[in-house]
Amino acid sequence: MTLLEVIAKASANTELLGCESDYPIVLNPDDVLPNLRPKLDDPNPTLVVNPIIGWKISQTDTEVIDLGKKFYTKLKRKLKNPNDFDKGEFLQILNLFLEKIRDKVGVSIGIDSGDNGYTRVLIEKLGSLMGKDVASLVLDACVDLEIWELVEVLIVNGLIEHSCYLNLVNRLVVKKRSDLLCLCIKHASDLGASELLAILKYFLCPTKDAYSSMVNVRKEWEKQALSAIEKVSDKNHKGKKVRMAKEASILLMMAHDGFSASELCLHYLLASSNVDAVTLSSSIGKLNGKEMMNLIRYLGKWLKKYAQFPQAVPCPEASSKLGLKACSWVPKLEDVINCVGLVLDEKFSSLVLHPEFHEKLRSMGEVVSSLASEARLCCLMAGVAERLKVEV
Repeated sequence: MTLLEVIAKASANTELLGCESDYPIVLNPDDVLPNLRPKLDDPNPTLVVNPIIGWKISQTDTEVIDLGKKFYTKLKRKLKNPNDFDKGEFLQILNLFLEKIRDKVGVSIGIDSGDNGYTRVLIEKLGSLMGKDVASLVLDACVDLEIWELVEVLIVNGLIEHSCYLNLVNRLVVKKRSDLLCLCIKHASDLGASELLAILKYFLCPTKDAYSSMVNVRKEWEKQALSAIEKVSDKNHKGKKVRMAKEASILLMMAHDGFSASELCLHYLLASSNVDAVTLSSSIGKLNGKEMMNLIRYLGKWLKKYAQFPQAVPCPEASSKLGLKACSWVPKLEDVINCVGLVLDEKFSSLVLHPEFHEKLRSMGEVVSSLASEARLCCLMAGVAERLKVEV
């Protein structure tokens, strides 16, 4: 059997998809690779693949995997009886499991078990050794028991499998956890059309009881904007840092002022480089009339902002050098224009046939024409400047 046939056979076998993996963690190669050797004394150098022997994972990895399998079985059994399983018991068995892993691998946690945030730190330090199956089950338990700080740490540290995001997003929508939905947008590498549609519908037409969790998102944008203003007047910042702080303050002021709490959450979706345009287009195509009107209104606000503040430019360096993380999540004019294009591509017939959209589209068209004129002028000026440099 060729290597291609082995791969094809494995990918076609769907029976094992719901089973636990035999190797759910990243194995330590230092204990594996040195022991590998050719099976044949005189291997054929012309073959693409030669058989090897000596494959054996380390004792530590074996013990960590066994710990994970036992914990998975125990937690799954506990979750079948949610009435007899509370937050305290869950944290107790989770901490014990992670402490056993800590002892096996010899990692220093740097915090006492009685300190606040102990479980959070354990997950940050040892979460990658839990294995994907255990991490998915821990996530389910955290959502069931509404331990939101641990849901956050699982998302932020990339411990959630792609296949888990659809269920997670839907459950967060039901639980009205706007802040955690924003984290999903920021950290999930490849959200699908169903996840994006659920997020769009939630933020474009939020229910009244959803606004309470959006307050935290608004506060974070306010905090970042005020921090940028303070850095402009900070005497310790000079030269390039002051200019950077000024650019960041304009950008964050533009992103904050005039937007509702739910629209501030949409900034993350519009600015995310992880969101595929084709997938987003598919999600936009399934929005209803009210949702589409709110999306057009939101995009129109951005177009007017960029027309009103032509000095606003992206400043990604402010995120790393000034700690203004929100600067990385302000949609660029290019992001806004691309999204407008997706809306027109997907909903052109509906937009033409329904008069209520005409005024908004006409207003957006005027702003886009103005921006295009400025862009043409800037291009001409840039060309002249380049010619002058050559002449000099």
